[in-house]
Amino acid sequence: MINQPKALKLVKIYSIICDRFEKDLKYTCERFSNNDKQDLTDQEIMTIYLFAVQEEQRFSVKQIHKYACDYLRGWFPKLGSYTGFSNRLNQLSEAFRVFITSLLEDFLPSDCFTNQSLLDSMPIITCSGKRLGKVAKDLTDKGYCSTKSLYYYGVKLHALAFRRLNRIPFPEEIQITPASVNDLTVFIEAWSEKTNRNFFGDKSYIKQDFFSELEQEKNSIMMTPIKGIKGQCQEIKNRDKAANDLFSTAVSRVRQPIESLFNWLIQKTDIQRASKVRSSKGLLIHIFGKIASAFINLIF
Repeated sequence: MINQPKALKLVKIYSIICDRFEKDLKYTCERFSNNDKQDLTDQEIMTIYLFAVQEEQRFSVKQIHKYACDYLRGWFPKLGSYTGFSNRLNQLSEAFRVFITSLLEDFLPSDCFTNQSLLDSMPIITCSGKRLGKVAKDLTDKGYCSTKSLYYYGVKLHALAFRRLNRIPFPEEIQITPASVNDLTVFIEAWSEKTNRNFFGDKSYIKQDFFSELEQEKNSIMMTPIKGIKGQCQEIKNRDKAANDLFSTAVSRVRQPIESLFNWLIQKTDIQRASKVRSSKGLLIHIFGKIASAFINLIF
């Protein structure tokens, strides 16, 4: 059994999930078969997962199922076997994704600067680059993380987040791509249509011609640290060094909190380590389920 504060939190999560199912989540996992009525409902499975990750720091599906067997059996008497629970959970990745979208839209903090966005990405690693990645090949490939100086197999989580003063930025949109996809490519394909926006990114977002056109057509500006020009004479470098360093430091200070957002996600959910994932559906659950469990606190 669990204590009363945790029990109240469990009931609250279940209530919110049920409300969301009636609104839109039911359409993401609808079954058209004679087996469409299950003893353990999809709402209960999502509740168990979110509660165990967020409240109890149980990160693997096996740990979550064992915790539910040991402490939540009175709440979910039809829990069933680990295999059945895992198979049912893997069918709910789209439900978790839609749930995240609704959370981010409904609980947008009032202190967000909606005209200022921070950009960055982080690796989600299925195995090291020294090995041959064999899991979720339709979603993953080999990439390089410059921050960690690491080659790896997996995916990238790209975040576009609203700036907040002295607080962790709040995600506006999240994209998942194979590890080899460049951050700039994701921006051009997913976020370059946003108007009247100041973007703050790292040096991977430098593309002068593209962002000059973006400023003229969309009134949106990309600010990045200054990157040295290859072949530039030393006299010009020395003349501009002080101004370039000041500008680069200012941009880096503005965008640094998005790294804190990723660190917070890792601390809360261990999302970066996906080495125990064994399928594409399992990887999607690992990503969307962990993000949903981190932001479920917005409800409270």
